[in-house]
Amino acid sequence: MAEIHQLIIKHGRDEAKRLVPVEDRQYVDIAARMLAEENPALGITYSGFCLTALPHKRLEDEAVWRRQGHKVRLIIEPGRLPLPGGEDKLYGVPFGSRARLMLLYLQTRAIQTSCPEVELGRSMREWMSRMGVPIGGKSYRDIKEQANRISACNLTFVWDDDGRKAKFAKDSIVKGGIQLYEADDDNQPRLWVDTVRLGDNFYKALTDHPVPIAEPALRHISNQSMAIDVYIWLAYRLHSLDKPAPVTWAALHGQFGAGYDRIRKFKERFIEPLKAALAVYPEADVEITDEAVVLKPSAPPIPEKQFLIR
Repeated sequence: MAEIHQLIIKHGRDEAKRLVPVEDRQYVDIAARMLAEENPALGITYSGFCLTALPHKRLEDEAVWRRQGHKVRLIIEPGRLPLPGGEDKLYGVPFGSRARLMLLYLQTRAIQTSCPEVELGRSMREWMSRMGVPIGGKSYRDIKEQANRISACNLTFVWDDDGRKAKFAKDSIVKGGIQLYEADDDNQPRLWVDTVRLGDNFYKALTDHPVPIAEPALRHISNQSMAIDVYIWLAYRLHSLDKPAPVTWAALHGQFGAGYDRIRKFKERFIEPLKAALAVYPEADVEITDEAVVLKPSAPPIPEKQFLIR
């Protein structure tokens, strides 16, 4: 996809769209918008989420989610939240693009402020708006559902220590839950309590292993959950390489292919989110072959200096 960015720079968006295959023209538009960004804002995620991911679609509420990445396993267990009157309700694991964006916001703010207590209220509402997420109607209900799921679940990252004893820490993502209000005094949605606190183990893991990403990149793919996963995976992998690293389709299927029984079918569907992720990562040097996706040494999406002076 790097050639698309070069075509845009050399010829402009309209001519670049004429020069690429019809099926790639949508990525020219995405790439052009990304290239037009000035001084991309910093986003942060935990390295474990770069190698594993949440489900893309809703599971049964009782289902436990397990994913295997490179030397790491993610386990997310559903949990319960109290209801008025002394009862409680089971919530399944979080899923989809909205849950991913909420988690990215919580992680980013925790690192930027060096504090596990994250401001919500207007700050989170404005951030979600910047990500192109409408605040109201069905979108509000979706956000509320994912907030409850994030609040209720427990997650475990199990890291394989070079064949020795595995290291893991089980924790809730947030303490006390993300409470959403139906309306404020003006009968408009009041979405967030003032603050929420990240779980102790999760916050420590995040501060030990933060991965910088470009916030505008998320905005341009904010409705594509797999493209978000692929982008943060590339942001984690590419800048640490010293030589090309082919990743076989079987390995990609193991990490990203939940819901696809056959590698061939997964491969057909994976190309689109991969191209979308590459469109918002102009520095990425990636080659798609019949046998593998070849990752090549690339600059990070956020310059190291900008990350260090956050």
